[in-house]
Amino acid sequence: MTDTPRESVWTHQIDDVLSQIVREAAICQVKLTDPGVIEAVLQNNDSVCGHQNPLAFKKLREALMLGFMVREKAYDRLGPVEAQALIDTIRERLRKRMEHH
Repeated sequence: MTDTPRESVWTHQIDDVLSQIVREAAICQVKLTDPGVIEAVLQNNDSVCGHQNPLAFKKLREALMLGFMVREKAYDRLGPVEAQALIDTIRERLRKRMEHH
């Protein structure tokens, strides 16, 4: 997927937020892909952590909230189809990155 200049800005923002989410989740040993885990983090429930790190958990929660805000803005600016395609591409890149660590 080749980004237009407009999409490139969103790619960078979304990629930054998702990278931070992955980094903080790794520190806290939070399995974001497990059912109900994202909701628990958003509700400030750190029982989903395999490793207690209050600062990293706080950053994870804030990054998740920011991620939802960025996604909504991308949907507004790019349209739902383009925004979702962009998010899916970035998510796939991150998934591959996580597999190698």
